[in-house]
Amino acid sequence: MLPALAILAVAMLPCPSFAQEAITNEYQVKAAYLFNFAKFVEWPANTFSDAGSPLEICVIGSNPFGHGLEDSIAGKTVSGRPIAISHKSDAVEARSCQIVFIGVSDKRQIPQLLRQLNGASVLTVGDTSGFTDDGGMINFVLEGDRVRFEANLDAAEHAHLKISARLLSVAKAVVGKSQDERH
Repeated sequence: MLPALAILAVAMLPCPSFAQEAITNEYQVKAAYLFNFAKFVEWPANTFSDAGSPLEICVIGSNPFGHGLEDSIAGKTVSGRPIAISHKSDAVEARSCQIVFIGVSDKRQIPQLLRQLNGASVLTVGDTSGFTDDGGMINFVLEGDRVRFEANLDAAEHAHLKISARLLSVAKAVVGKSQDERH
């Protein structure tokens, strides 16, 4: 009787979901990418109010990172600036951010959100099919179990952002030409 109760007790324990674990790992990788994007993008001088202003990474809508984004960036700096993580309800609020992540949960609103961010020096990052076609700057794509990204240089240039050639060299795809290539 005791072994049967032990088996029943074990069977009633919540089992780990491998799909959930894969999603968690995927977003941990994406969080690390966001930090690295911050290191390889140059914003206009007037983007920050002063030399000590934080570089702000914002998530619009539902947060697929959980605490993973905060955990992966805690205590880190970029070019001497602390990094702040914020959650915004809309693009108007997010215009003050330097990096904005728009997740798949907001897929239907992406064109509208990107229009609202138009003209702001904000690096827009997403993870939905067609994100760069809609005017987003960096889109995460999955290749098997690897997280890769594609970049839209025309959108970045329109926002007065310069994406390092070192970062672009590891992109899966790059759309548009850098300002240096046009001259």
